[in-house]
Amino acid sequence: MKKKGLSMKQKQSTAGWMFLVPAIILICCFSLYPALSAFITSLKTGTGTNLTFTGLTNYIRAFQDDVFVQSLKNCFFYLIIQVPVMLVMALILATLLNNPKLKFRGFFRTAIFLPCATSLVAYAIIFRSLFATDGFINSVLLKMGILSEAYNFLGNPLSAKIVIIIALVWRWTGYNMVFYLAGLQNIDYSVYEAAKIDGASPIQTFFRITVPLLKPTILMTAIMSTNGTLQLFDESMNLTNGGPGNASITMSHYIYNMAFKGVPNFGYTSAMSFIILILVAILAFVQKKVGEDNDQ
Repeated sequence: MKKKGLSMKQKQSTAGWMFLVPAIILICCFSLYPALSAFITSLKTGTGTNLTFTGLTNYIRAFQDDVFVQSLKNCFFYLIIQVPVMLVMALILATLLNNPKLKFRGFFRTAIFLPCATSLVAYAIIFRSLFATDGFINSVLLKMGILSEAYNFLGNPLSAKIVIIIALVWRWTGYNMVFYLAGLQNIDYSVYEAAKIDGASPIQTFFRITVPLLKPTILMTAIMSTNGTLQLFDESMNLTNGGPGNASITMSHYIYNMAFKGVPNFGYTSAMSFIILILVAILAFVQKKVGEDNDQ
């Protein structure tokens, strides 16, 4: 006689689905459906809710829009300079702070990570005050005799971008350092001691042991940093307000302006948002392939 009821395998499968179904429903409601709705909206043109289907018109318009093209160039400018500098600094700091013989390691780790815990708006306003014409940076440079008169850092296109890069590096270096520290914790310290006995210099140890063993973590942080930089908003909005003359504006900032300032154009802004999504996906795929090829 076969016993009635579910088998152990069926019970485990049922329990698994009971845990997954609520998450699947939430993802569908708050991620997949809005994304699908936004894609459909991107194929329409018009203002407000008066939208008509026009196909890929918005996508073509985006690359003919001088401000959007400028914001795209700005994002890649930030990406090319800020991300490598930030990741290299994070890796070097993580290596130094992973030394068990270093005193006050906990204090230094906390101090470097602390900027990441600050409010995005607050730190952007602080940096705006620091680099103002009557701010702390100008005061120091004037007293040291480096400048003869106050320099308008936020009024010059190149220096405004550099200020944003400095702010990004200050805030996010500690965040990436934590990932590298976690990866270094999994490397037996005896490996470094053996390299030291064999006569390897600190630089050789760094490039021959630390970097190769941290490749998966470096790849992950590179993809995350690329994703975050292409979606940059707070610094452009609160630090430079996209100025001067849209010289430092980012794609997300421009999308915000088109969607919520003046007459809203949701079809066009949805198209620009999907362009960002496509760029992030392509760069993440390229970085992943490059990382895999180097491991072979």
